Amino acid sequence: MTKKTFIHASCLPQLGERKILFMTEEEKKDDHTPDPLEELNRLPLPKMSLGGMLQNFGPGIILMMTGIGTSHIISAPTAGGRFGYDLLWVIPVAYIFKYYGFEMAFRFTSATGKSIMEAYATAWKKWPLWYMLVTTLLQCAIGQAGRLIAAAAVAYYIFSVYFGLPIPMPIYAQILALISVWIILKGNYQAVEGTCRICAIVLIITIFMVYWVEPAPASAFSHLFMIHTPEGSWIIIGAFLGLLPTGMDVSLQASEWTRAKKSGVGRIRPFLEKHGFAKEFDPFSSPKEDLAIDINRLPPHAQEYCRRWWKTTLYDYRTGQILSFLMACIFLFLAAIWIFPGGKADSNAIQQGIAKIFSVGPWMMIVLLLGMFAAAFSTAFNYFDGWPRVVGACCRNIFPRTAALKGVLFEDLTPEKRKSLYSEYNIYRLTMAFSLVTSVIIIFGVPKPTGIVLFASGLAFLMAPVIYFLNLYYCFTIIPKNNKIFFPSAFATWFGWGSCVIFTGMSIFLILTRFFKEAFS
Repeated sequence: MTKKTFIHASCLPQLGERKILFMTEEEKKDDHTPDPLEELNRLPLPKMSLGGMLQNFGPGIILMMTGIGTSHIISAPTAGGRFGYDLLWVIPVAYIFKYYGFEMAFRFTSATGKSIMEAYATAWKKWPLWYMLVTTLLQCAIGQAGRLIAAAAVAYYIFSVYFGLPIPMPIYAQILALISVWIILKGNYQAVEGTCRICAIVLIITIFMVYWVEPAPASAFSHLFMIHTPEGSWIIIGAFLGLLPTGMDVSLQASEWTRAKKSGVGRIRPFLEKHGFAKEFDPFSSPKEDLAIDINRLPPHAQEYCRRWWKTTLYDYRTGQILSFLMACIFLFLAAIWIFPGGKADSNAIQQGIAKIFSVGPWMMIVLLLGMFAAAFSTAFNYFDGWPRVVGACCRNIFPRTAALKGVLFEDLTPEKRKSLYSEYNIYRLTMAFSLVTSVIIIFGVPKPTGIVLFASGLAFLMAPVIYFLNLYYCFTIIPKNNKIFFPSAFATWFGWGSCVIFTGMSIFLILTRFFKEAFS
């Protein structure tokens, strides 16, 4: 009598209806179909050692270097120079209450293998996508002009003082924009990650070198817990809350960068869909529940693979946030110590501060400028990639013809995707070109670029509470509650929603009472 093997349906993917299969030993020998469980059991587990995780860091470091820009090298020194250590408390408040807005974007993509933009597509009439499409296109022009001018200002100072090349600042902005776009188009996501790693190393080494020449006194750290609101400080408080660690809209870019890295669930999602472990998602007909993956149906090895990548992503994000927090504090400390500790922001005080820096040695100013350039350039550089990714993501979830030709990574491209104007890849490239041209035109045409930075901050404020809410909502309504790896903990649930309410209240208060009054006065 022929021996038979029983395989229960709970151990197999559901292809249509649940089945119970009986296979003889002879049938098993003749069956050459690859076993999906076997494939999942061969997934290479990422190393969880410090060195192993550092090698796999990426989206979190990109997010960090996107945030360390105008808020750090303009707002923080202004706060330290005008008010000493009085506004130090605002920095931890901004980081703490915005933490889960960013983390949920990482969490959603790590849990589903999809960008959170796909979740936005399930809303009524796709209104979040239309909202993001319009505001992101505005940011591509106005916001990018503010970031570019900050990087150009540092480059202008370096080359005019040390190399005797007093080229107009808008020309530097144009050069930096062209270099950024060329690198991104040539290297794709890998170029963005690699450039950010280099800029991060330069920034961390240089800024810590400058700081340790004369560190802040121990008494200064007490201001982390002492709330002061000196007269005239509300505009800086608003800038801190809106732009530290960065604008909430960057969480959408972080989700796209996590998706582009193709690790964890993002790597195996197509395989899971093919073999019935996950449903295929159609942005025009699928409910949001189709984005979910029941991780408990996967074999233990695959679950461990997903868990390790999520832990690596989480450490990547948290490491970036800690370093970003330290950089913001250090820039405030440097201004409070070196530039004008008397609280005067006039030109004489600035000159005296620069003279003090040079008294340590000319090397100190050079090191400081290198760090500031790494911060400002990486911000503008990342936005040339991030905002076009968001525009492309909006279009692939709004327009069926773009959805049929989705993908911006080189390995995903086909001849049709390269030549069709409405493919996601070409929308991504056209948006990048739009951002380059419009931001440079604005810089050439606006005599006082500080207004550009203020307007960009206003846009970030308007977008932030909505994005914060949506990121939380879709994480809690799509990730299965029995998913112990990815579903938020009880603390994350209460603190996340509480932070969202508090942050929204602060944003509304600042917008109505202070921010636009200052911006348009």
